[in-house]
Amino acid sequence: MNWKEKTTIWAECRHLDFVLKQQLIELTNNEKQLEDAFYKDLEFGTGGMRGIMGPGTNRMNIYTVRKASTGLGNYILKKGDEAKSRGVVIAYDSRYMSREFAFESAKSLASLGIQTYVFDKLAPTPQLSFAVRYLHAFAGIVITASHNPPEYNGYKVYGEDGAQLTPQIANEVIEEVTLINNELAITVKNEERLIADGLITIIGDQIDRAYIDKVTTISENPYIGNASDISIVYTPLHGTGNIPVQAALHELNYKHVKIVKKQELPDPNFSTVQSPNPEEKSAFEHAIVLGKKEHADILIATDPDADRLGIAVKDKDGNYKLLNGNQTGAILLEYILSQKRDKGQLPENGIILKTIVTSELGRAIAQKYGVATSDVLTGFKYIAEKINEYNRDSTHSFLFGYEESYGYLVGDFVRDKDAIQAAVLSVEAAAFYKQKGMTLYDALLNIYEEQGYYQEALKSLTLKGKEGSEKIELIMNQFRHSPPQLTNFTVVSIEDYHTSTKRNPLNGEEEKIQLPQSNVLKYFLQDGSWICLRPSGTEPKIKFYFGVNSNSIENTKLKIAEIQSQFMQIVDSYL
Repeated sequence: MNWKEKTTIWAECRHLDFVLKQQLIELTNNEKQLEDAFYKDLEFGTGGMRGIMGPGTNRMNIYTVRKASTGLGNYILKKGDEAKSRGVVIAYDSRYMSREFAFESAKSLASLGIQTYVFDKLAPTPQLSFAVRYLHAFAGIVITASHNPPEYNGYKVYGEDGAQLTPQIANEVIEEVTLINNELAITVKNEERLIADGLITIIGDQIDRAYIDKVTTISENPYIGNASDISIVYTPLHGTGNIPVQAALHELNYKHVKIVKKQELPDPNFSTVQSPNPEEKSAFEHAIVLGKKEHADILIATDPDADRLGIAVKDKDGNYKLLNGNQTGAILLEYILSQKRDKGQLPENGIILKTIVTSELGRAIAQKYGVATSDVLTGFKYIAEKINEYNRDSTHSFLFGYEESYGYLVGDFVRDKDAIQAAVLSVEAAAFYKQKGMTLYDALLNIYEEQGYYQEALKSLTLKGKEGSEKIELIMNQFRHSPPQLTNFTVVSIEDYHTSTKRNPLNGEEEKIQLPQSNVLKYFLQDGSWICLRPSGTEPKIKFYFGVNSNSIENTKLKIAEIQSQFMQIVDSYL
Protein backbone atom coordinates (compact mmCIF):
# COMPACT_ATOMS: atom_id res chain seq x y z
CA MET A 1 0.00 0.00 0.00
CA ASN A 2 1.53 3.35 -0.99
CA TRP A 3 1.38 6.55 1.01
CA LYS A 4 -1.48 8.04 -1.00
CA GLU A 5 -3.66 5.01 -0.35
CA LYS A 6 -2.90 5.22 3.37
CA THR A 7 -3.77 8.92 3.33
CA THR A 8 -7.12 8.17 1.73
CA ILE A 9 -7.95 5.54 4.38
CA TRP A 10 -7.24 8.05 7.16
CA ALA A 11 -9.11 10.86 5.42
CA GLU A 12 -12.20 8.67 4.95
CA CYS A 13 -12.15 7.22 8.48
CA ARG A 14 -15.43 8.29 10.12
CA HIS A 15 -14.23 7.98 13.68
CA LEU A 16 -10.89 9.78 13.17
CA ASP A 17 -10.05 12.10 16.05
CA PHE A 18 -11.38 15.59 15.26
CA VAL A 19 -8.08 17.43 15.88
CA LEU A 20 -6.13 14.94 13.77
CA LYS A 21 -8.71 15.25 11.00
CA GLN A 22 -8.30 19.03 10.93
CA GLN A 23 -4.52 18.68 10.85
CA LEU A 24 -4.82 16.16 8.02
CA ILE A 25 -6.96 18.58 6.00
CA GLU A 26 -4.30 21.26 6.47
CA LEU A 27 -1.60 18.84 5.28
CA THR A 28 -3.33 18.30 1.95
CA ASN A 29 -1.85 21.62 0.84
CA ASN A 30 1.70 20.35 1.40
CA GLU A 31 2.30 17.11 -0.49
CA LYS A 32 5.87 16.72 0.78
CA GLN A 33 4.81 16.82 4.42
CA LEU A 34 1.81 14.60 3.67
CA GLU A 35 4.04 12.00 2.07
CA ASP A 36 6.42 12.09 5.04
CA ALA A 37 3.48 11.48 7.39
CA PHE A 38 2.37 8.34 5.55
CA TYR A 39 5.24 6.89 3.49
CA LYS A 40 6.10 4.41 6.23
CA ASP A 41 4.97 3.24 9.65
CA LEU A 42 6.59 4.95 12.63
CA GLU A 43 9.36 2.54 13.50
CA PHE A 44 9.01 0.61 16.75
CA GLY A 45 12.60 -0.31 17.58
CA THR A 46 14.45 -1.85 20.50
CA GLY A 47 14.02 1.39 22.47
CA GLY A 48 10.35 1.89 21.56
CA MET A 49 9.40 4.70 19.20
CA ARG A 50 9.84 8.44 18.86
CA GLY A 51 8.57 10.92 16.30
CA ILE A 52 6.83 14.15 15.39
CA MET A 53 3.24 14.39 16.59
CA GLY A 54 0.40 14.64 14.10
CA PRO A 55 -1.79 12.58 11.74
CA GLY A 56 -0.24 9.69 9.82
CA THR A 57 1.28 6.27 10.17
CA ASN A 58 4.72 7.87 10.53
CA ARG A 59 3.67 10.15 13.37
CA MET A 60 3.05 9.96 17.09
CA ASN A 61 -0.72 10.04 17.61
CA ILE A 62 -3.37 8.13 19.56
CA TYR A 63 -3.63 5.49 16.82
CA THR A 64 0.07 4.70 16.53
CA VAL A 65 0.22 4.64 20.34
CA ARG A 66 -2.71 2.19 20.41
CA LYS A 67 -0.90 0.03 17.85
CA ALA A 68 2.28 -0.07 19.92
CA SER A 69 0.35 -0.79 23.13
CA THR A 70 -1.78 -3.50 21.54
CA GLY A 71 1.36 -5.16 20.19
CA LEU A 72 2.89 -5.05 23.66
CA GLY A 73 -0.39 -6.34 25.08
CA ASN A 74 -0.45 -9.31 22.70
CA TYR A 75 3.11 -10.13 23.73
CA ILE A 76 2.06 -10.05 27.40
CA LEU A 77 -0.98 -12.26 26.76
CA LYS A 78 1.31 -14.90 25.28
CA LYS A 79 3.30 -14.90 28.51
CA GLY A 80 0.29 -16.13 30.50
CA ASP A 81 -2.11 -15.11 33.23
CA GLU A 82 0.58 -14.12 35.73
CA ALA A 83 2.07 -11.58 33.32
CA LYS A 84 -1.43 -10.32 32.55
CA SER A 85 -2.29 -9.80 36.22
CA ARG A 86 1.05 -8.26 37.14
CA GLY A 87 0.41 -5.77 34.41
CA VAL A 88 2.05 -2.60 33.13
CA VAL A 89 3.01 0.68 34.84
CA ILE A 90 2.70 3.83 32.71
CA ALA A 91 4.33 7.23 33.31
CA TYR A 92 4.41 10.41 31.24
CA ASP A 93 6.31 13.68 31.05
CA SER A 94 5.38 17.33 30.47
CA ARG A 95 5.16 17.24 26.66
CA TYR A 96 2.13 17.90 24.51
CA MET A 97 -0.17 14.84 24.46
CA SER A 98 1.93 12.89 26.97
CA ARG A 99 -0.94 12.37 29.42
CA GLU A 100 -3.32 11.54 26.56
CA PHE A 101 -0.88 9.00 25.10
CA ALA A 102 -0.40 7.46 28.55
CA PHE A 103 -4.14 6.85 28.95
CA GLU A 104 -4.51 5.60 25.36
CA SER A 105 -1.78 3.09 26.22
CA ALA A 106 -3.61 2.12 29.41
CA LYS A 107 -6.97 1.75 27.64
CA SER A 108 -5.41 -0.39 24.90
CA LEU A 109 -3.85 -2.76 27.43
CA ALA A 110 -6.79 -2.80 29.84
CA SER A 111 -9.18 -3.54 26.96
CA LEU A 112 -7.21 -6.75 26.53
CA GLY A 113 -7.77 -7.57 30.21
CA ILE A 114 -4.26 -6.55 31.27
CA GLN A 115 -3.85 -4.76 34.60
CA THR A 116 -2.48 -1.23 34.20
CA TYR A 117 -1.17 1.40 36.59
CA VAL A 118 -1.02 5.06 35.53
CA PHE A 119 0.64 7.88 37.46
CA ASP A 120 -1.72 10.60 38.64
CA LYS A 121 0.72 13.31 37.50
CA LEU A 122 3.81 13.59 35.37
CA ALA A 123 6.71 11.48 36.65
CA PRO A 124 10.41 11.07 35.81
CA THR A 125 11.61 8.13 33.76
CA PRO A 126 13.69 6.71 36.66
CA GLN A 127 10.59 6.70 38.86
CA LEU A 128 8.80 4.60 36.23
CA SER A 129 11.68 2.13 36.41
CA PHE A 130 11.40 2.11 40.20
CA ALA A 131 7.60 1.66 40.08
CA VAL A 132 7.84 -1.40 37.82
CA ARG A 133 10.07 -3.05 40.42
CA TYR A 134 8.12 -1.76 43.42
CA LEU A 135 4.78 -3.03 42.10
CA HIS A 136 6.31 -6.25 40.68
CA ALA A 137 4.76 -5.37 37.35
CA PHE A 138 5.56 -7.29 34.18
CA ALA A 139 6.37 -4.23 32.07
CA GLY A 140 6.44 -0.45 31.98
CA ILE A 141 5.85 2.36 29.51
CA VAL A 142 7.03 5.96 29.70
CA ILE A 143 5.72 8.59 27.32
CA THR A 144 8.61 10.96 26.66
CA ALA A 145 10.89 12.29 23.95
CA SER A 146 13.59 13.22 26.46
CA HIS A 147 15.21 16.50 25.34
CA ASN A 148 13.97 16.49 21.73
CA PRO A 149 12.17 19.60 20.33
CA PRO A 150 8.57 20.32 21.43
CA GLU A 151 6.94 18.81 18.33
CA TYR A 152 8.24 15.35 19.28
CA ASN A 153 6.99 12.69 21.65
CA GLY A 154 7.98 9.10 22.26
CA TYR A 155 7.13 5.74 23.77
CA LYS A 156 9.68 3.68 25.70
CA VAL A 157 9.05 0.13 26.95
CA TYR A 158 10.54 -1.41 30.09
CA GLY A 159 10.78 -5.01 31.21
CA GLU A 160 9.95 -6.58 34.56
CA ASP A 161 13.42 -5.74 35.90
CA GLY A 162 12.71 -2.03 35.42
CA ALA A 163 15.18 -1.71 32.52
CA GLN A 164 14.57 -0.88 28.89
CA LEU A 165 14.06 -4.03 26.87
CA THR A 166 17.12 -5.93 25.71
CA PRO A 167 17.19 -6.69 21.96
CA GLN A 168 15.96 -10.29 22.26
CA ILE A 169 12.79 -9.36 24.17
CA ALA A 170 12.33 -6.16 22.18
CA ASN A 171 12.33 -8.15 18.95
CA GLU A 172 9.48 -10.31 20.25
CA VAL A 173 7.45 -7.19 21.04
CA ILE A 174 8.33 -5.62 17.69
CA GLU A 175 7.08 -8.75 15.93
CA GLU A 176 3.69 -8.39 17.63
CA VAL A 177 3.48 -4.70 16.74
CA THR A 178 4.26 -5.32 13.06
CA LEU A 179 1.48 -7.93 12.86
CA ILE A 180 -1.08 -5.15 13.37
CA ASN A 181 -1.97 -3.87 9.91
CA ASN A 182 -4.52 -1.17 10.66
CA GLU A 183 -4.06 1.06 13.68
CA LEU A 184 -7.39 2.78 12.94
CA ALA A 185 -9.27 -0.49 13.49
CA ILE A 186 -8.13 -0.88 17.10
CA THR A 187 -10.99 -0.25 19.52
CA VAL A 188 -10.57 0.58 23.19
CA LYS A 189 -13.09 0.56 26.03
CA ASN A 190 -14.27 3.57 28.03
CA GLU A 191 -11.65 4.93 30.42
CA GLU A 192 -14.07 5.45 33.33
CA ARG A 193 -15.45 1.91 32.95
CA LEU A 194 -11.94 0.40 32.92
CA ILE A 195 -11.08 2.36 36.08
CA ALA A 196 -14.33 1.25 37.75
CA ASP A 197 -13.58 -2.35 36.81
CA GLY A 198 -10.13 -2.09 38.41
CA LEU A 199 -8.23 -2.68 35.18
CA ILE A 200 -6.77 0.84 35.30
CA THR A 201 -5.39 1.86 38.69
CA ILE A 202 -4.21 5.41 39.35
CA ILE A 203 -1.00 5.56 41.40
CA GLY A 204 0.89 8.45 42.96
CA ASP A 205 1.79 9.43 46.50
CA GLN A 206 2.74 5.97 47.76
CA ILE A 207 5.18 5.46 44.89
CA ASP A 208 6.52 9.01 45.26
CA ARG A 209 7.26 8.47 48.96
CA ALA A 210 8.83 5.05 48.48
CA TYR A 211 11.05 6.33 45.69
CA ILE A 212 12.34 9.37 47.61
CA ASP A 213 12.98 7.17 50.65
CA LYS A 214 15.17 4.96 48.46
CA VAL A 215 16.97 7.90 46.85
CA THR A 216 18.10 9.18 50.24
CA THR A 217 19.75 5.81 50.98
CA ILE A 218 22.46 6.43 48.37
CA SER A 219 23.98 9.18 50.52
CA GLU A 220 27.49 8.46 51.75
CA ASN A 221 27.24 11.24 54.35
CA PRO A 222 23.52 11.63 55.10
CA TYR A 223 24.02 14.29 57.78
CA ILE A 224 26.22 16.62 55.77
CA GLY A 225 23.20 18.71 54.76
CA ASN A 226 22.67 19.69 58.41
CA ALA A 227 26.16 21.09 58.73
CA SER A 228 26.66 22.55 55.27
CA ASP A 229 25.84 26.06 54.07
CA ILE A 230 26.20 24.99 50.45
CA SER A 231 24.16 27.11 48.05
CA ILE A 232 22.38 25.27 45.22
CA VAL A 233 20.59 26.50 42.11
CA TYR A 234 18.40 23.98 40.32
CA THR A 235 16.49 24.10 37.05
CA PRO A 236 14.14 21.30 35.96
CA LEU A 237 14.04 22.81 32.44
CA HIS A 238 10.21 22.69 32.49
CA GLY A 239 10.24 18.93 33.06
CA THR A 240 9.48 16.19 35.56
CA GLY A 241 12.44 16.59 37.94
CA ASN A 242 11.17 19.60 39.88
CA ILE A 243 9.21 17.91 42.68
CA PRO A 244 11.38 14.80 43.28
CA VAL A 245 14.72 16.68 43.21
CA GLN A 246 13.45 19.25 45.68
CA ALA A 247 11.92 16.52 47.85
CA ALA A 248 15.14 14.51 47.98
CA LEU A 249 17.29 17.54 48.83
CA HIS A 250 14.77 18.58 51.50
CA GLU A 251 14.86 15.10 53.04
CA LEU A 252 18.64 15.39 53.33
CA ASN A 253 18.33 18.83 54.96
CA TYR A 254 19.92 21.03 52.33
CA LYS A 255 18.63 24.44 53.28
CA HIS A 256 19.80 26.77 50.52
CA VAL A 257 18.12 25.52 47.35
CA LYS A 258 16.97 28.09 44.82
CA ILE A 259 14.84 27.12 41.82
CA VAL A 260 14.99 28.90 38.48
CA LYS A 261 11.41 30.17 38.56
CA LYS A 262 11.14 30.76 34.81
CA GLN A 263 11.91 27.06 34.24
CA GLU A 264 10.24 25.52 37.29
CA LEU A 265 6.80 24.66 35.94
CA PRO A 266 5.95 22.21 33.15
CA ASP A 267 5.94 23.85 29.73
CA PRO A 268 5.58 21.65 26.64
CA ASN A 269 7.03 24.46 24.51
CA PHE A 270 10.22 24.62 26.62
CA SER A 271 9.88 28.30 25.89
CA THR A 272 12.91 29.58 27.84
CA VAL A 273 15.54 27.39 26.14
CA GLN A 274 16.74 26.60 22.64
CA SER A 275 16.85 22.94 23.71
CA PRO A 276 15.90 21.45 27.10
CA ASN A 277 19.17 19.53 27.13
CA PRO A 278 21.49 19.85 30.15
CA GLU A 279 24.40 18.83 27.91
CA GLU A 280 24.22 22.25 26.23
CA LYS A 281 25.51 25.47 27.75
CA SER A 282 22.47 27.46 26.61
CA ALA A 283 20.26 25.38 28.92
CA PHE A 284 22.14 26.88 31.90
CA GLU A 285 21.68 30.51 30.87
CA HIS A 286 19.03 31.34 33.49
CA ALA A 287 20.66 29.15 36.14
CA ILE A 288 23.95 31.02 35.76
CA VAL A 289 22.22 34.38 36.21
CA LEU A 290 20.53 33.16 39.40
CA GLY A 291 23.73 31.43 40.52
CA LYS A 292 25.69 34.66 40.35
CA LYS A 293 22.99 36.50 42.27
CA GLU A 294 22.88 33.84 45.01
CA HIS A 295 26.64 33.10 44.97
CA ALA A 296 25.71 29.48 44.41
CA ASP A 297 28.31 26.76 44.81
CA ILE A 298 26.69 24.41 42.30
CA LEU A 299 24.15 24.64 39.50
CA ILE A 300 22.22 21.52 38.53
CA ALA A 301 19.84 20.87 35.63
CA THR A 302 17.72 17.87 34.70
CA ASP A 303 16.29 17.14 31.27
CA PRO A 304 12.49 16.90 30.76
CA ASP A 305 12.15 13.24 31.81
CA ALA A 306 14.83 13.63 34.51
CA ASP A 307 17.10 10.79 33.52
CA ARG A 308 20.07 13.06 32.60
CA LEU A 309 21.83 15.54 34.88
CA GLY A 310 24.10 18.44 33.97
CA ILE A 311 26.08 20.43 36.53
CA ALA A 312 28.09 23.65 36.57
CA VAL A 313 30.61 24.59 39.25
CA LYS A 314 32.93 27.49 39.97
CA ASP A 315 36.42 27.43 38.47
CA LYS A 316 39.49 29.05 40.01
CA ASP A 317 38.36 32.46 38.72
CA GLY A 318 34.89 32.14 40.22
CA ASN A 319 33.16 31.62 36.88
CA TYR A 320 30.71 28.80 36.32
CA LYS A 321 32.17 25.95 34.31
CA LEU A 322 29.91 23.28 32.83
CA LEU A 323 31.22 19.79 33.40
CA ASN A 324 30.71 17.13 30.76
CA GLY A 325 29.34 13.67 31.47
CA ASN A 326 32.75 12.06 31.76
CA GLN A 327 33.94 14.70 34.24
CA THR A 328 30.85 14.50 36.43
CA GLY A 329 31.06 10.71 36.36
CA ALA A 330 34.70 10.82 37.45
CA ILE A 331 33.92 13.15 40.37
CA LEU A 332 30.99 11.03 41.57
CA LEU A 333 33.01 7.84 41.23
CA GLU A 334 35.98 9.22 43.17
CA TYR A 335 33.64 10.48 45.88
CA ILE A 336 31.71 7.21 46.23
CA LEU A 337 34.78 4.97 46.31
CA SER A 338 36.82 7.19 48.63
CA GLN A 339 33.96 7.44 51.13
CA LYS A 340 33.27 3.71 51.10
CA ARG A 341 36.97 3.00 51.57
CA ASP A 342 37.27 5.42 54.48
CA LYS A 343 34.25 3.82 56.18
CA GLY A 344 35.52 0.31 55.52
CA GLN A 345 32.53 -0.42 53.29
CA LEU A 346 34.32 -1.05 49.99
CA PRO A 347 33.47 -4.62 48.94
CA GLU A 348 36.26 -6.88 47.69
CA ASN A 349 34.19 -7.79 44.64
CA GLY A 350 33.09 -4.24 43.84
CA ILE A 351 32.57 -3.24 40.22
CA ILE A 352 31.66 -0.18 38.19
CA LEU A 353 29.97 -0.25 34.81
CA LYS A 354 30.52 2.15 31.95
CA THR A 355 29.77 2.18 28.24
CA ILE A 356 32.44 1.56 25.61
CA VAL A 357 32.40 5.25 24.58
CA THR A 358 32.81 6.55 28.13
CA SER A 359 36.16 7.89 29.33
CA GLU A 360 38.88 5.51 30.49
CA LEU A 361 39.40 7.83 33.46
CA GLY A 362 36.72 5.89 35.32
CA ARG A 363 38.71 2.68 34.94
CA ALA A 364 41.82 4.39 36.31
CA ILE A 365 39.95 5.69 39.36
CA ALA A 366 38.35 2.32 40.05
CA GLN A 367 41.72 0.55 39.73
CA LYS A 368 43.17 2.85 42.40
CA TYR A 369 40.59 1.50 44.85
CA GLY A 370 40.93 -2.12 43.78
CA VAL A 371 37.53 -2.02 42.07
CA ALA A 372 36.90 -3.79 38.76
CA THR A 373 35.48 -2.06 35.66
CA SER A 374 33.26 -3.65 33.04
CA ASP A 375 32.46 -2.06 29.68
CA VAL A 376 29.06 -2.48 28.04
CA LEU A 377 27.52 -1.37 24.77
CA THR A 378 26.04 2.12 24.51
CA GLY A 379 22.65 2.20 26.20
CA PHE A 380 21.76 2.00 29.88
CA LYS A 381 19.80 -1.22 29.34
CA TYR A 382 23.15 -2.99 29.04
CA ILE A 383 24.26 -1.61 32.40
CA ALA A 384 20.98 -2.88 33.86
CA GLU A 385 21.54 -6.27 32.21
CA LYS A 386 24.92 -6.57 33.97
CA ILE A 387 23.41 -5.58 37.32
CA ASN A 388 20.87 -8.38 36.92
CA GLU A 389 23.68 -10.82 36.10
CA TYR A 390 25.67 -9.85 39.21
CA ASN A 391 22.60 -10.12 41.42
CA ARG A 392 22.00 -13.65 40.12
CA ASP A 393 25.53 -15.04 40.43
CA SER A 394 26.93 -12.79 43.21
CA THR A 395 30.24 -12.46 41.36
CA HIS A 396 30.35 -8.69 41.83
CA SER A 397 28.80 -5.93 43.93
CA PHE A 398 27.55 -3.08 41.77
CA LEU A 399 28.81 0.32 42.94
CA PHE A 400 28.21 2.79 40.12
CA GLY A 401 27.19 2.89 36.47
CA TYR A 402 27.47 5.75 34.02
CA GLU A 403 27.74 6.88 30.42
CA GLU A 404 29.31 9.92 28.81
CA SER A 405 25.92 11.28 27.74
CA TYR A 406 25.12 12.55 31.27
CA GLY A 407 23.53 9.39 32.64
CA TYR A 408 24.39 8.01 36.12
CA LEU A 409 23.11 5.31 38.46
CA VAL A 410 24.09 4.71 42.08
CA GLY A 411 21.34 2.67 43.71
CA ASP A 412 20.08 -0.27 41.68
CA PHE A 413 16.50 0.07 42.91
CA VAL A 414 16.26 1.88 39.56
CA ARG A 415 17.49 0.18 36.40
CA ASP A 416 17.94 3.21 34.17
CA LYS A 417 19.94 6.40 34.43
CA ASP A 418 18.60 8.53 37.26
CA ALA A 419 19.10 12.30 37.41
CA ILE A 420 17.47 12.54 40.85
CA GLN A 421 20.05 10.18 42.34
CA ALA A 422 22.82 12.01 40.49
CA ALA A 423 21.57 15.40 41.68
CA VAL A 424 21.60 14.29 45.31
CA LEU A 425 25.10 12.84 45.09
CA SER A 426 26.51 15.81 43.15
CA VAL A 427 25.23 18.22 45.80
CA GLU A 428 26.59 15.99 48.56
CA ALA A 429 30.01 15.79 46.93
CA ALA A 430 30.03 19.58 46.50
CA ALA A 431 29.14 20.01 50.20
CA PHE A 432 31.84 17.52 51.23
CA TYR A 433 34.59 19.25 49.25
CA LYS A 434 33.41 22.71 50.34
CA GLN A 435 34.10 21.69 53.93
CA LYS A 436 37.68 21.07 52.76
CA GLY A 437 37.86 24.49 51.11
CA MET A 438 37.47 23.05 47.60
CA THR A 439 35.01 23.30 44.73
CA LEU A 440 34.02 20.33 42.58
CA TYR A 441 36.27 21.78 39.90
CA ASP A 442 39.17 21.62 42.36
CA ALA A 443 38.26 17.99 43.01
CA LEU A 444 38.33 17.30 39.28
CA LEU A 445 41.77 18.91 38.90
CA ASN A 446 43.04 16.74 41.78
CA ILE A 447 41.82 13.65 39.91
CA TYR A 448 43.61 14.81 36.76
CA GLU A 449 46.82 15.48 38.70
CA GLU A 450 46.70 11.97 40.11
CA GLN A 451 45.46 10.01 37.08
CA GLY A 452 46.55 12.12 34.12
CA TYR A 453 44.63 14.59 32.01
CA TYR A 454 41.85 12.86 30.12
CA GLN A 455 39.80 14.47 27.39
CA GLU A 456 37.10 13.16 25.09
CA ALA A 457 35.42 14.52 21.97
CA LEU A 458 32.46 13.61 19.80
CA LYS A 459 31.90 14.33 16.11
CA SER A 460 28.64 13.50 14.34
CA LEU A 461 27.80 13.32 10.66
CA THR A 462 24.14 13.59 9.67
CA LEU A 463 23.53 11.68 6.43
CA LYS A 464 19.83 11.56 5.60
CA GLY A 465 17.83 9.31 3.31
CA LYS A 466 18.76 6.21 1.36
CA GLU A 467 21.96 7.78 0.06
CA GLY A 468 22.95 8.76 3.59
CA SER A 469 22.36 5.23 4.89
CA GLU A 470 24.55 3.87 2.11
CA LYS A 471 27.33 6.32 2.99
CA ILE A 472 27.20 5.32 6.65
CA GLU A 473 27.42 1.67 5.65
CA LEU A 474 30.35 2.49 3.34
CA ILE A 475 32.24 4.28 6.12
CA MET A 476 31.78 1.36 8.50
CA ASN A 477 32.83 -1.18 5.85
CA GLN A 478 35.94 0.78 4.88
CA PHE A 479 37.15 1.11 8.46
CA ARG A 480 36.21 -2.49 9.22
CA HIS A 481 38.53 -3.71 6.48
CA SER A 482 41.17 -0.95 6.64
CA PRO A 483 42.09 0.35 10.12
CA PRO A 484 43.04 4.05 10.17
CA GLN A 485 46.68 4.87 9.46
CA LEU A 486 47.56 7.85 11.64
CA THR A 487 50.87 9.69 11.75
CA ASN A 488 52.58 9.22 15.16
CA PHE A 489 49.80 6.93 16.42
CA THR A 490 49.73 3.16 15.98
CA VAL A 491 46.59 1.03 16.28
CA VAL A 492 47.38 -1.80 18.68
CA SER A 493 43.90 -3.26 19.25
CA ILE A 494 40.68 -3.39 17.23
CA GLU A 495 37.33 -4.21 18.82
CA ASP A 496 34.63 -5.11 16.31
CA TYR A 497 31.34 -5.54 18.10
CA HIS A 498 29.64 -6.70 14.91
CA THR A 499 31.86 -9.78 14.71
CA SER A 500 32.34 -9.90 18.51
CA THR A 501 36.12 -10.02 18.13
CA LYS A 502 39.09 -8.18 19.62
CA ARG A 503 42.18 -8.32 17.41
CA ASN A 504 45.79 -7.20 17.70
CA PRO A 505 46.77 -6.07 14.17
CA LEU A 506 50.48 -6.23 15.04
CA ASN A 507 50.59 -9.97 15.80
CA GLY A 508 47.19 -11.19 14.58
CA GLU A 509 46.10 -12.47 17.99
CA GLU A 510 42.33 -12.56 18.40
CA GLU A 511 39.87 -13.11 21.23
CA LYS A 512 36.10 -13.13 21.66
CA ILE A 513 34.17 -10.12 22.99
CA GLN A 514 31.50 -11.27 25.43
CA LEU A 515 28.95 -8.60 24.57
CA PRO A 516 25.87 -8.52 22.30
CA GLN A 517 26.49 -7.87 18.63
CA SER A 518 26.36 -4.25 17.50
CA ASN A 519 27.62 -2.34 14.48
CA VAL A 520 30.40 -0.58 16.40
CA LEU A 521 34.17 -0.36 15.87
CA LYS A 522 36.70 0.75 18.48
CA TYR A 523 40.42 1.30 17.95
CA PHE A 524 42.99 1.53 20.75
CA LEU A 525 46.26 3.35 20.04
CA GLN A 526 49.64 2.58 21.54
CA ASP A 527 49.56 5.58 23.91
CA GLY A 528 46.18 4.63 25.42
CA SER A 529 44.12 6.89 23.16
CA TRP A 530 41.06 5.44 21.44
CA ILE A 531 38.60 6.06 18.61
CA CYS A 532 35.10 4.61 18.31
CA LEU A 533 32.66 4.61 15.37
CA ARG A 534 28.95 4.06 16.00
CA PRO A 535 25.99 4.62 13.68
CA SER A 536 23.04 6.05 15.62
CA GLY A 537 20.12 3.72 16.18
CA THR A 538 17.51 6.51 16.25
CA GLU A 539 18.80 9.20 13.89
CA PRO A 540 20.42 9.33 10.41
CA LYS A 541 23.83 9.89 11.99
CA ILE A 542 27.17 8.24 12.43
CA LYS A 543 29.08 9.23 15.56
CA PHE A 544 32.84 9.31 16.07
CA TYR A 545 34.15 9.29 19.64
CA PHE A 546 37.72 10.17 20.64
CA GLY A 547 39.50 9.72 23.96
CA VAL A 548 43.06 10.66 24.97
CA ASN A 549 45.14 11.30 28.06
CA SER A 550 48.47 12.99 28.72
CA ASN A 551 50.51 14.61 31.48
CA SER A 552 49.10 18.11 31.02
CA ILE A 553 45.96 19.86 29.85
CA GLU A 554 47.87 21.49 26.99
CA ASN A 555 49.35 18.22 25.70
CA THR A 556 45.98 16.51 25.97
CA LYS A 557 44.29 19.22 23.91
CA LEU A 558 46.98 19.04 21.24
CA LYS A 559 46.80 15.26 21.07
CA ILE A 560 43.03 15.00 20.72
CA ALA A 561 43.01 17.75 18.08
CA GLU A 562 45.68 15.92 16.07
CA ILE A 563 43.99 12.50 16.25
CA GLN A 564 40.57 13.93 15.47
CA SER A 565 41.86 15.97 12.51
CA GLN A 566 43.71 13.05 10.94
CA PHE A 567 40.84 10.64 11.43
CA MET A 568 38.14 12.94 10.06
CA GLN A 569 40.27 13.54 6.96
CA ILE A 570 40.09 9.80 6.32
CA VAL A 571 36.30 9.88 6.86
CA ASP A 572 35.98 12.78 4.40
CA SER A 573 37.88 10.80 1.79
CA TYR A 574 35.14 8.14 1.86
CA LEU A 575 32.30 10.62 1.25
